[in-house]
Amino acid sequence: MALVYCRECGKQVSESAITCPGCGASNGKRGTKSHIAAGILALLLGGLGVHKFYLGRPGQGILYILFCWTFIPSFVAMIEGIIYLCTSEQNFQAKYG
Repeated sequence: MALVYCRECGKQVSESAITCPGCGASNGKRGTKSHIAAGILALLLGGLGVHKFYLGRPGQGILYILFCWTFIPSFVAMIEGIIYLCTSEQNFQAKYG
């Protein structure tokens, strides 16, 4: 585990850390997934599991496709879309980034 210096406070921080534990500043590494894009995909195309494929969970996406005729994935995706849009960027990146 390599250590780098925080750009804001100068403390040593793990290279894999998203933010500095001391000051909360971003270390310049951003995840590749956007919580806004995931939320919009879930709201618009969530019944087909498009947001699951976007988040790198193809197994769940396939389940959404298999059960799309029941409209249950659409309801679940609507709730997930709202959750994705309400989640902070840091928490979203910690879970999906």
